[in-house]
Amino acid sequence: MKLLWRIAKEAKRYKGLLTLGGLATLTLIFLNLLAPQILREMTGIVNGGMTQEGLSDIMRLALMLLGLYGARVIFRFLASYIPHKAAWNLVQDVRMKVYNHIQGFSMKFFHDKQTGDLMSRTINDTATFELLYAHIIPETITNILTLIGVTIILFSINPSLALMTCIPIPFILISGRILMKKVRPQFRKVQKSLAELNSRLQDNFSGVQEIQAFCKQEEESKRVFVKAKDYTTYMLRALKLSAVFHPSVEFLTSLGTVIVVGYGGYLAYSAGLPVQDIVAFLLYLTLFYAPITGLATLVENAQQALAGSERVLELLDQCSAVVDKPDAIELPPAKGHIAFEDVSFHYIDGTPVLQNVGFEAQQGQMIALVGPTGVGKTTMTQLVARFYDPIDGRITIDGHDLRDVTQNSLRNQISMVLQDTFLFNGTIAENIAYARPNVTEKEVYAAAKVAEIYNDIMDMPQGFETEVGERGIRLSGGQKQRVAIARAVLRNSPILILDEATASVDMQTEAQIQAAIQNLSGSRTVIAIAHRLSTIRNADLILVLKDGKIAQRGTHESLIAQEGIYQDLCKVQEQGARLLV
Repeated sequence: MKLLWRIAKEAKRYKGLLTLGGLATLTLIFLNLLAPQILREMTGIVNGGMTQEGLSDIMRLALMLLGLYGARVIFRFLASYIPHKAAWNLVQDVRMKVYNHIQGFSMKFFHDKQTGDLMSRTINDTATFELLYAHIIPETITNILTLIGVTIILFSINPSLALMTCIPIPFILISGRILMKKVRPQFRKVQKSLAELNSRLQDNFSGVQEIQAFCKQEEESKRVFVKAKDYTTYMLRALKLSAVFHPSVEFLTSLGTVIVVGYGGYLAYSAGLPVQDIVAFLLYLTLFYAPITGLATLVENAQQALAGSERVLELLDQCSAVVDKPDAIELPPAKGHIAFEDVSFHYIDGTPVLQNVGFEAQQGQMIALVGPTGVGKTTMTQLVARFYDPIDGRITIDGHDLRDVTQNSLRNQISMVLQDTFLFNGTIAENIAYARPNVTEKEVYAAAKVAEIYNDIMDMPQGFETEVGERGIRLSGGQKQRVAIARAVLRNSPILILDEATASVDMQTEAQIQAAIQNLSGSRTVIAIAHRLSTIRNADLILVLKDGKIAQRGTHESLIAQEGIYQDLCKVQEQGARLLV
């Protein structure tokens, strides 16, 4: 009941449509109950012997029946379409609510989540709300009211025969309760296994080039088969339970019909039960047992809907690790002064990534982060953008603690070029313009020139309207990286973060991009991560990290002159450059 109440809250917005659908359903129930009464009356007239007056009454009743059937068509349409309209709009709302909720999570949430599972919750699990509001709830109400109405009519016709009709009902309800307890866990497994299948497919489609490169098609096919088989197994288990329940209910309802026919015949013989009452009883009997027979389908759908709803609400109940304070302020236009004050951070308890890191970046300075892989360089840039919060210490921009300002106002003043370049499936122009709404074509071209990608784009047959494909698959690594740089340049933020921004370009293009970045660095604060030390020679401050701490700091000239990690890294790269020559 608690789960149903939570789900009902989501539907409050559509209570008008749902009420209208309910009224149409009530009218339809009334029309369905009225039809057998008319037929009963017609049977009585025929059974009493036909006269001219009786024929006139039959014609009148036939016209009433025609009007009733016509009205039933209209109200059946309304009772079916209106709840579906409300339900699918509700599904749309819940999908957007789930998507926006996921979109608002901090990066920590995504560490142990699979994209396919999140997609399954957003698409498949939310679709079960339609089952609930367009089928289960309306049909349950219809069945209950029909059952009550028919029961009253049957008892008014003949109480003893009506009592005999009710004999199978307790057995049907007991079997339904047993089914609910057994089938719901199976449908939970069905929804979970479907999510796992989606996750495996999403991973494999994204990594199809690697699968082919390492000739792993057969192994991956087996993995997908295991997930597909799990889904099929759990679904068949749930359907097997339903398959046992359906014929059981049909047998019990058929048994009820046999009882009524046998006992009704006895009453007609012994007590003179009128023929029209027996006919009416048989007509109403179909209406009486139809809701009970439909119980199996309703139970099955209900368990599937509740299993999916549980997964949706479970996700919506999770909170982001990074949230705005209730009194968070908008970050004023930033000058670009960044300070780390004894910042410590870890992803996993007991495994520190950063330990007591402290430094300052003055307005317009270029700060370079150097060190082996895994020492916390990228983590530092993500802390600046507040994708995570420090475990200890604080980070400020122009004296404002990042935890005291809204996330949007902070990120609106930061441009990022990430190591793992992501481009959306669209045109090059759309990907560059993604940084700023309502940007002009001239501004897009200018940003492309700064990023040294303009000439490459113009050499393409469709120029800036070239489709890049999913994740930019139609572009080279260097082209994708320069499109990402153009996107960051176009945003024109006071803070620019470059995470290996030139890792996928050749030396000539790298030199051109570095010249462009150098031109930008005086007008904005730049934090750059680079493994190629040649790209950060002109940095105002170089921070050398080791084991999550700042081991060295200074300019290129001061660091190269002293023994340590930086000098060693320079020597290794110089030797590598000589070998390439």
